[in-house]
Formats: sequence, structure tokens, C-alpha cells
Amino acid sequence: MTNEPSFSIYFEDQHGFLDTASIGLLPKTAANSLHEAVDHWACGTARWFDDWLGLTDSARDLFAKMVHADAHLVATGPSTSVMVALIADALPPGSRVLTPAIEFTSNLFPYLVQAERGIEVISVDENQLIEAIDSSISLVSVSAVQSANGHVTDLDAIKARASVTGTMIAVDATQAAGWLPLDMNGLDAIVCSGYKWLLSPRGTAYLALSERLSAMIRPLYANWYGGEVIADSFYGAPLRLSTSNRRLDPSPAWLSWVGAAQSLKLLDQIGIEAIYRHDVALATHFLTLIDQPVPSRPSAIVSLELSKPIDPTALPFVVSVRGGRLRVSFHLYNTMDDVELAAKELKEIILPPN
Repeated sequence: MTNEPSFSIYFEDQHGFLDTASIGLLPKTAANSLHEAVDHWACGTARWFDDWLGLTDSARDLFAKMVHADAHLVATGPSTSVMVALIADALPPGSRVLTPAIEFTSNLFPYLVQAERGIEVISVDENQLIEAIDSSISLVSVSAVQSANGHVTDLDAIKARASVTGTMIAVDATQAAGWLPLDMNGLDAIVCSGYKWLLSPRGTAYLALSERLSAMIRPLYANWYGGEVIADSFYGAPLRLSTSNRRLDPSPAWLSWVGAAQSLKLLDQIGIEAIYRHDVALATHFLTLIDQPVPSRPSAIVSLELSKPIDPTALPFVVSVRGGRLRVSFHLYNTMDDVELAAKELKEIILPPN
């Protein structure tokens, strides 16, 4: 770690913020752009149509590049659940959806509310997910990285199994996109909220689709922004939606996308491979310092069982608790100083590995 890159220069000084799994920090460029936009808004000099509206497409294009998707097949919206609801609505009556039992509810509840249409959700232990995929399963819906424990899903194994059974795959990348390299090839959907590892304001989310799933989805949120020519779509019939998946977008929250466009520009500038190496190196060194095993699929999120209950707000750094376990997460603004501080404070209260 002697050649540790100094990505922290892109951020304001942070003091032991190890909780990107809850919320990411804005880069300086994003914060400055938001301040400037709010100032123009307050002074009545904002030109929302010319200056803000196109930034949603800028972020869309950069997200598509990040996950190796076709930008024309990427929809945007305010949150993961809003995006997943489009997929759930598109499934034919009687479809069976397979998920891990530990799955975050924004990637689960939208399917469960479709029970009245005969949509059945089957939840299994995350370690049994792959073997549970068979020809009766219409869709596997799984997080690329689990929010509760940081486990990195073996997406290649799921792709291989689903290619035999004809099962579609939808991946929630909210805890992955921004640090873990992802590839849309072989998947039917990647959905992601932007306010964590994509370092964006809340109110930004993405849905990249395969051709086959895109053809099934109805534009439930059809509005002026989804029009083929936005400036000509403000009033009156007929329905005239874009041929791209902008047809699926709810009307964007402008200021959220002002920040998102800058944040994704920075991530693209640095490169996901470099970010992966940085984040995983910090997490791996942290595990080594506290005498914990490094998983076979390394993660930027570390989940720890403690020997006694603690108040995380009393610690000299910021972490979170999920499922009764301490969750520590490492991203671009973190340094070896953060790793060593956390290791020193936590080593004596962590249960040894089984």
C-alpha cells in the first residue's frame, strides 16, 4: 500500500467516513455544480431546459459506458424500487421470480405486490440460489453485492445456469456500480440507485435493459420528458414517446442530475478498474489487520460480528449496523489512515472467524 493513489483529492476532507454502503460523498465538482445551480435558481437566472435537462442524458450515457450497455436501452428514474416496478409489471401472470432470502426489499417488494396477478416469489438462501434456477423460474432477481453482508454474487455462474434454463436475470447493482466492474452482456437488467457508490444525489437511478426485456416493458410513467421530441411533447394527444428507453423515464428531478452528471464524469475519468483495486485493497488490508479472512470474491464492504453490542455513533469514524453486524465500507475518499484507525478501534471487539 505504499503506492496508494490519492483519490481523496477529489473530495472535501472527511474524517473516517466508512459508510458508503449507506450514502456516498459528493465529489467537489458535483457539490460545486449543485451550489452554482441553486444560486442561479435563487436569482432567477436558471435556464433549466438548456442547462439542466440534458444532464440526465449525460449521466445515462456514462452509466451505460460503465456497465457496457446500450445507452438507448437505459432508463433513468428516482430510485431502485421505481425502476424494479417496471420489470415486475412486465412479467406475465404466473411468472416465478427467484431471489435470495437476504435481498434488499427495494428489489423484492415490487415483485411481491404483483401476487394478485399470480406472480410467485421464491426466496432461498443466497448460497443455494444457483442450484434453485431451473426452467420453471422466469426471472432471477439478485443484488450484485448484498447490502447486509457485502457478499459479491457470482454473476458468471448465474449467467451460465440461466443460459441453459432460459431464465431472465435482473441485477440490483446499487451496492456494486461505482467500484465493481459490471458487464450487461448475458443479463436482462441492471438497476442501480446513484446515491451510494456512484457518489450522486438521492433521486437518481438507472435501469439498463436487454432487448428482450425492454420489449416487454410498458411506459408506466409516460410524460413529456419521454416524448420523442421533448420540446414538442408538452401538450395534447397523440401519444408520441421516444424510441429509446427514455420513454420509460419519470420526469427527472433536475438538481439531482446536475450532481450525478459530474459524479459519473469523475468515476469515468478514474476508471472502474482503478477504483476496484483501490477499494478492495483498503478492505483487504483492513481484514488482515483485524485477523479476519479475505473472501474469495473480495468486496469493498466488510461485515463484522461483534463480541458485544456497541453504539456505532460513539466510534471516532462513521460506520453502520445491518442485521446486527457492523458494516464498514471503503471508497475513493478513504485512505490507509482510515483503515488503521478503524482496525485499531475494532480489533478487540470483533469475534474471531469460525
